[in-house]
Amino acid sequence: MTKVSMTVNGRSMSGDIEGRTLLVDFLRQGLGLTGTHVGCDTSQCGACVVHVDGKAVKSCTVFAADVAGAEVTTIEGMGNPDGSLGVIQQAFQDHHGLQCGFCTPGMVMSAAALLAENPKPTEAEIRHYLEGNICRCTGYHNIVKAIMAASGQDVSAVAAE
Repeated sequence: MTKVSMTVNGRSMSGDIEGRTLLVDFLRQGLGLTGTHVGCDTSQCGACVVHVDGKAVKSCTVFAADVAGAEVTTIEGMGNPDGSLGVIQQAFQDHHGLQCGFCTPGMVMSAAALLAENPKPTEAEIRHYLEGNICRCTGYHNIVKAIMAASGQDVSAVAAE
């Protein structure tokens, strides 16, 4: 066992891990942050997306030990300090960008990374950026609308699929 420490959602956290412990498992089992989902274990679905030092990563592909000392943000860190939904989360709710909700944490984290890189993405840019995230329920239309709304853009022009 090895002790690993990192800043998660603005708080210093640590735990004992085996060298092969994936970041997603450390977050969920070691720290009790279960908002990050395990969907496929093969890096295909994007349900496990978190931010490591500001970059979106699929936490099922990263060893926890490899991010020791890093700043990690999970879906639990995306809300406002008062506990209300953050802008992106609220947009997903307002524009029905979720159904079962399983993919939603990864979608929100990917959306946040996109908007940090490109504050006013086009519909095509959003769709391209989300290629690494799978949603089996929504058909993506409302997810795209939610991300457009979170960026402050008009959603009425988002093409129906």
